[in-house]
Amino acid sequence: MYVPPAFREDRIEILHDAIRQAGLATLVSLGADGLVASHVPMLLDPAAGPNGTLYGHLAKANPHAAGGAPGTEALAIFQGPEAYITPSWYETKRQTGKVVPTWNYVAIHAHGPFEIFNDADRLLDLVTRLTRRHEGGRASPWAVTDAPEDFVRAQLKGIVGFALPIARLEGKWKMNQNRPAGDRLGVAEGLRGEGRAEVAALVPVDEG
Repeated sequence: MYVPPAFREDRIEILHDAIRQAGLATLVSLGADGLVASHVPMLLDPAAGPNGTLYGHLAKANPHAAGGAPGTEALAIFQGPEAYITPSWYETKRQTGKVVPTWNYVAIHAHGPFEIFNDADRLLDLVTRLTRRHEGGRASPWAVTDAPEDFVRAQLKGIVGFALPIARLEGKWKMNQNRPAGDRLGVAEGLRGEGRAEVAALVPVDEG
């Protein structure tokens, strides 16, 4: 990923938090027939390895499920808040007119070896933890144990699990850090006006 210095984020706690908030990732690896991409919810264990380890599961019919030979390199891409940025919000537009549109976004790339596992008990533990992660904040959370045990075991036979120990972690927070203060303030105000407060909050501004 191309990351100019102004947009680089390398604090691991910030990167891990963004991964948790995103939840869903695009998993990419090179298979026998070329690049393979899958969209997969992933669970992060921050304590497993120096950069953490990602876990998820795939349908056995997914080409990725056959491409997890030991040492296979993979990339998990997480997307954070993003928005189109119109030059109309820039103070510089009114001063010189020398502006163009852009896009603000957060992206995290996690690189590492892709490891497949099929153990039923390990798969059950994984889907249980994933479910707790996404159901825990609900008023009436669903649990894996709400479904009949034989049904769950049958479902597990149709999937494989994977682990992706993160060997390299990159973060890009492209939020107009390269623009003058007046432009950044205009962007933040414009985004809030369009209901994009989650993106506006990431634009660095000094409102005095």
